[in-house]
Amino acid sequence: MKSFDAIIIGGGHNGLVAAGLLAKAGRQVVVLEASDAVGGGARTREFHPGYRTSGLAHIVNRLAPEVISELGLDTSLFTSDMAATVVLDAEKGPAVLRGAYGESLDGVSPSEAEAFAKMRSKLMMQAGILGRFLGKRPPRPGETSLGEFFDLGMTGLSLVGKGRDEARDFARMALMNVADIADEYLGDSRLKALVAFDAVLGIHLGPRSPTSLLGLYYRLTGTALGAKGGQFLPRGGMGSLAQALEQAARKHGVEIRLETPVSRILSERGKVQGVVLAGGEELRAALVVSAIHPVATLRNLVAPGEVDTHLSMSLKHVRSKGDAAKLHLALSKVPQFKGVSAADLRGRLVIARSVRHVEEAFNPSKYGEFSSDPVMEITIPSLVDTSFAPAGGAVLSAVVQYAPYDLREGWEVGKPKFLGAIMASLEQYAPGIGESVVGSELLTPVDIERQFHMPGGHWHHGELQVDQLLLNRPTFGVSGYDTPLEGLYLASAGSHPGGGISGLPGRNAARHILSRRAA
Repeated sequence: MKSFDAIIIGGGHNGLVAAGLLAKAGRQVVVLEASDAVGGGARTREFHPGYRTSGLAHIVNRLAPEVISELGLDTSLFTSDMAATVVLDAEKGPAVLRGAYGESLDGVSPSEAEAFAKMRSKLMMQAGILGRFLGKRPPRPGETSLGEFFDLGMTGLSLVGKGRDEARDFARMALMNVADIADEYLGDSRLKALVAFDAVLGIHLGPRSPTSLLGLYYRLTGTALGAKGGQFLPRGGMGSLAQALEQAARKHGVEIRLETPVSRILSERGKVQGVVLAGGEELRAALVVSAIHPVATLRNLVAPGEVDTHLSMSLKHVRSKGDAAKLHLALSKVPQFKGVSAADLRGRLVIARSVRHVEEAFNPSKYGEFSSDPVMEITIPSLVDTSFAPAGGAVLSAVVQYAPYDLREGWEVGKPKFLGAIMASLEQYAPGIGESVVGSELLTPVDIERQFHMPGGHWHHGELQVDQLLLNRPTFGVSGYDTPLEGLYLASAGSHPGGGISGLPGRNAARHILSRRAA
């Protein structure tokens, strides 16, 4: 029976970050990963003979600078140039956002570019205020430390320092819907559609749903290549980022075991003792960090007597059913999108014609139906890394909404129909693309659940909505990374601050653990 200082359950990016930081602080750490590779949703994989792509996430837009510096990540393994965002329009032609979330625009009028710059400045400022909380443990009533009071005070002062009008605007806008904000500032339907799409990407909301602006704030708190709102397609796919994290963890002494699922967390008298592996082997540690779905951790791995009735009930109400699908196409040639230059094909392409298009794509999902006219985010990663496809070929990767986990007709029946709707939409913007398809993979939320061990197929491990954020993430009883079981901590996207490839849940959890153990 082997003993460690800390056992990390799950080798996704947050698990690797937590492991690396704990090992850097001198702990003997082992990571237990159920699959045959680390990275979780941030993996690169072959989906058709000769064609590779990132499994789920396919764009880097929020990897925390603190994670890079504290772990000493070798960013040369995965970084590439800043990617543009191209909003497709079959009639008007595309609108192109360059720099970090549209620092400059192509394809729109000077007056519209000025209006967008004004809105961008406002949203960046407001997102920055909220962003102060992302890299810290969320404050909890009755447990707020002097340092946390100071942080809250500084946040308030930073807002007051912007002036009375800015403070009033922040209070007015914070819980608004994104469609109303787009209407306040913009006239171009393409730009309105983009901010609406980005606000609800991966979230069960439409742009006219109350609080949907929070999703756009969350997007704009992300950093890439040193710029807030920046983005790039990683060379080698997301798996190259996972490789860099693995390399950093091993450098600090972390042991990583693949194909090693955990069947049970051992405990005695309310304290963690270690874990039992699926094969029956026991590993001992007084510290266990779960970087898998928090509900799966507490309901499936922890002994029932360690979770009280109130917490057990609240875990049942955590909303974690995905609404987004992932499409991979193996193509015999590079697709040509109307009006898009060869250089801009290396960026992010968005199909969202208007706010109404995004809203009407969302509406069927409320009733267990997929969108017949979906909205989507498209990349062509083989243009960034030519090893992803055979010579002359290409890979298209797309996040498609909306695809409800609980499809009323069932995904065995619905998947071919949904794929047909997606291809019909792509054909409008890239005529002839269907003729070049040599293979395809459509991952519905049910497939995502099965292949990536994500309950509900939700890559955020829970809805990013106001009632499941900050001190309510994943639910109040286990927010702040602690659990009722002494020595067990949560560190996945289901904990604060949430999903996306940031590494912050893992970093925050590790820092919290180290601060408590040092006290």
